Amino acid sequence: MDQQNKNLAAFVATAFAGGLLIGNFVAKARAGAKYGEIKKDVNFAANKPVPLLKYTIDSRIPFARGLGSSSAAIVAGIIAGLVLAGHRLPCWGSEALLQIAATIEGHPDNVAPVIYGGIQMGIHDGKRWITERIPTPPGLQMVLFVPDFVGKTSEARGVLGPDVTREEASFNIGRVAYLVNALCQGNLDCLKHACQDKMHQPQRAAKLYPYLYPMIEAAEAAGANACYLSGAGPTVMALTSGACGDIFTQREKERNDVAVAKAMMESAKKSGIKGRCVVTTISNEGASVVRVEPSFSSTSGGINFKENL
Repeated sequence: MDQQNKNLAAFVATAFAGGLLIGNFVAKARAGAKYGEIKKDVNFAANKPVPLLKYTIDSRIPFARGLGSSSAAIVAGIIAGLVLAGHRLPCWGSEALLQIAATIEGHPDNVAPVIYGGIQMGIHDGKRWITERIPTPPGLQMVLFVPDFVGKTSEARGVLGPDVTREEASFNIGRVAYLVNALCQGNLDCLKHACQDKMHQPQRAAKLYPYLYPMIEAAEAAGANACYLSGAGPTVMALTSGACGDIFTQREKERNDVAVAKAMMESAKKSGIKGRCVVTTISNEGASVVRVEPSFSSTSGGINFKENL
């Protein structure tokens, strides 16, 4: 599979011995466990043995930074494995790929946008995961401060208490509704209040990321519409607005992402945290098969790809 404007590409081939290679280093225990889960679930979905596969992951998504790198790798691996097994999954009414990926990851928060693209929200109805797309406002940009150190999700979850108060739950539920309305209406001025939180950011800032709130204040003072902890951290994400189209073709004075990035870097320096800033936008394109070689799968019951997708 070729990489074309993708943040993560999985190159998968049949092999004499299965394995997983990420970038230029051999995957450690956690990645190896994910490989086993992917292989097991692909076997189950295809209802037949899947040949030994060698996965090579080429990812531009920083690992263990709260940016969904594991979800992207999981989805890419499942799709590629199913293609080589010559099997397609049902979609309408079941969204089988979503169910498999969410089962491995444990939730649909990241795998849903990886599969379908854009902004997704998901729930579980007691039987399966269901997701819906939320419109992406024109001109929405993200400025990410990515620390040099990695974060462990287990540690980030460990600092959270087992219970939340009624006031905290009410606060966050209201913010979720306000956020969905702001995105649907394209009202970016509402994002500052919509992205506020009382259920995880205060605890994680106090025990793991003391730079969080100073950076949020710096980003918003520089013109960010909102700023918050990305996932379980340690990355901090700011939302900014600008003209539609490719942000890199716009005049700097018509954008505020550069000013926000500089403010976040300065705040990090004051807090003694090293890292880098990345400016990006939301991709509405989800996972896709770019190329299959050979074009015909020799696996029993394989699919005949008449041309590259």
